[in-house]
Amino acid sequence: MALYPNMVMWASGILVFQNQELEIDEPDNDADADTHAALAEKVGRLPMKLLDTRAADLTSRYIGKTFDLGETKIVFTEEMLLRAAAKYGHAVAHTVTMYRHLASVATGEFELEVSVDETDSPTSPGEHYFFANELKRLGVQWVSMAPRYVGRFEKGVDYIGDLDVFRASFAEHVAVMKALGPYKMSIHSGSDKFSIYPIVAELAGPYVHLKTAGTSYLEAVRAIAAIDPGLFREILNFARERYDEDKASYHVSADIAKVPPAETLADDQLAPIVDQFDTREALHVTFGSVLTADDGERFGQRILAALNQDEETHYTVLAKHIGRHLAPFVR
Repeated sequence: MALYPNMVMWASGILVFQNQELEIDEPDNDADADTHAALAEKVGRLPMKLLDTRAADLTSRYIGKTFDLGETKIVFTEEMLLRAAAKYGHAVAHTVTMYRHLASVATGEFELEVSVDETDSPTSPGEHYFFANELKRLGVQWVSMAPRYVGRFEKGVDYIGDLDVFRASFAEHVAVMKALGPYKMSIHSGSDKFSIYPIVAELAGPYVHLKTAGTSYLEAVRAIAAIDPGLFREILNFARERYDEDKASYHVSADIAKVPPAETLADDQLAPIVDQFDTREALHVTFGSVLTADDGERFGQRILAALNQDEETHYTVLAKHIGRHLAPFVR
């Protein structure tokens, strides 16, 4: 069984491995609101043998100790430790299991990214420290980690939240990363978050993994607006029809009523509408439906044909947008 270089694994969500999807233990969202008794019960059910520890060992490793990270200090209380262990213990165990399996079957080098960003509440610096420290203790090697940061990281639009709060919180996460790594701070749903890029670049320096994907599709659609306005109009109206159903698997807040019907727009208004918040999110979350409609015949093949017809326009639009992402990180 061969593994490709730079293979990535997540600790939450879905891992695609040799064309098979494996469900992965996710962090326990309920732990944030659980009582002390409920937390203790959950910790008691953790796979301690796999974690190579005991409840008493956890206590001695963390409670009452001060972890000095420079400008940041982390002191675990019993409640804080129980919550971190209940929330992330199973994710640690599963990550260890998968990492050891990959290491045992890999015929070449591979890279591991650990993501715990698919949670309802932010990862606290203490939870980050617990999760990373336990992985490190168990011999897991990873190149990047994605905590759940404060604020909202919706698809294809800028960061939603207080930038001062983000800066303070991100600085603490960077302190944990430098103490236990270094490894890259991964920013999932990271495209178009222009307001936080200077902060991330300043605080994390080279230790950043900015994850983008959908923004390239959006810019291709922008290019379509110039190359084939009629096709763009069809895509926009289809996105308006599909949005309410397709948004179910995303954390988005677009109001489809604010996305104008294509027939109300002049040709010179098509490309700019891609920047409008609600339209951008609607186009983003419906990309799968657009590309696969009628097995690709309705839009997918026509999109490729249009982009191939005028590659220069496509490349110019894409280079400008991706360049905006890169600029804050180039020193």
